[in-house]
Amino acid sequence: MELYELTVHELIEKLEKNEITSQDIINSYSNRIKEKEKDVQAFVTVTTDKALEQSKNVDRKTSKLAGIPIGIKDNMCTKGVKTTCSSKMLENFIAPYDATVVEKLNEAGIISLGKLNMDEFAMGASTEYSAFKPTKNPWDLSAAPGGSSGGSAAAVASNMVPWELCSDTGGSIRQPASLCGVVGLKPTYGLVSRYGLVAFASSLDQIGPITKDVEDSAILLNVLAGFDEKDSTSVNLPKKDYTKSLVKDVSKLKIGVPKEFLGEGINEEVKKAIENAVEKYKSLGATVEECTLDIANEALATYYIIACAEASSNLGRFDGIRYGYRTKNYNNLNDIFVNSRSEGFGAEVKRRIILGTYVLSSGYYDAYYKKAQKVRTVIKQEFEKLFKEYDLLLTPTSPTVAYKIGTKSNNPLEMYLADLCTVSVNIAGLPGISIPCRVDNSGLPIGMQLIGKPFGEETLIQAAYTYEQEIKFREKYKPTFKN
Repeated sequence: MELYELTVHELIEKLEKNEITSQDIINSYSNRIKEKEKDVQAFVTVTTDKALEQSKNVDRKTSKLAGIPIGIKDNMCTKGVKTTCSSKMLENFIAPYDATVVEKLNEAGIISLGKLNMDEFAMGASTEYSAFKPTKNPWDLSAAPGGSSGGSAAAVASNMVPWELCSDTGGSIRQPASLCGVVGLKPTYGLVSRYGLVAFASSLDQIGPITKDVEDSAILLNVLAGFDEKDSTSVNLPKKDYTKSLVKDVSKLKIGVPKEFLGEGINEEVKKAIENAVEKYKSLGATVEECTLDIANEALATYYIIACAEASSNLGRFDGIRYGYRTKNYNNLNDIFVNSRSEGFGAEVKRRIILGTYVLSSGYYDAYYKKAQKVRTVIKQEFEKLFKEYDLLLTPTSPTVAYKIGTKSNNPLEMYLADLCTVSVNIAGLPGISIPCRVDNSGLPIGMQLIGKPFGEETLIQAAYTYEQEIKFREKYKPTFKN
């Protein structure tokens, strides 16, 4: 088995036994990137040369993770390396500082292999809205990898990186993880610092990992979680060791399955996969029951009103004056503003800015934005009611498996429906994890989502780990890179 095929915890074990060096690992991944990047197109910036230099001076006494490589979604600030958000607007932007989560990686001695492609400013569900190139799904190169963290999920599935640092605003970690057959963990809002993350929707954005398995997610969450005074939404909680939750036991858990997430719009093979997962949990001793969470349609509408409103506000800073893209076509100051934004933003970003500006405008604020905030409160309350009865909720991650590139990108409403199962988790600030549960008849992966109580990552990890160890998806199925 090649080094790039191993999980992080397997690499750590080999490092601790002195069977391999960090240089061996970086070389293995560097060669894999050279082999597969031309087909998958997951990276915006590759920094393997820098990584190789860093690997020569690794101090294993720093941490057990010293010398382990990682990829970083291209919307997190990295000092000295471009942070583009896959947008023409920031095509040449180099941040003068590191995001807090990047600082934590550096402190642990983790080495970056580069920045990964995404939907522009994280607005999309297919990575087709990147200003630079569409990323391909390694299970089928004619299919989309999901988004907005499509480059990250595809890179992990392709074994070009062992794990990824990503962001999730409405499903951007979990949905691409589902479509690419890997694990995606969206932590509770406030558990991981957002400082240095280029904001899309500040009340919804959350940083988390995409990994090969659940154990690696727990390891990376240990690194990322913690209070940060530079982030006003960061929650100050005692430090936890999430690897202690890697226990194969669900016998005391009560899991609810909201029937609304298995209704209209959910692919039949996805439904079947979830039904099989339910039976598996029952056989492992968990109590699993159908329940009601009648918020699916309301959650989607609420999300797109709030997210677009916050995007309109957050992206106002990109005006052609301070930094980022500036038009060459202007006669006055107003021309600079208008033309820089018109030329610098892609169609989907402009669509969401326009929607957000509309719902925040005089005369429509109460009818749309204020109402959406009220519905958001109701959605939180509905989850709270269910979590008085259940430890976890189980749903599909995505309504479908990976779809062909180009089939949804010209139909925004159909693309937005890809977030049907995930957005409510962000609205309520809850933790959620997607783990692969089977493949469909064409060999494409299907993801299952578990939703936990606020700051209930331990239970989430335990349940996901138990299921993963039982079905052994990674041992049975591999991406084919078919065209």
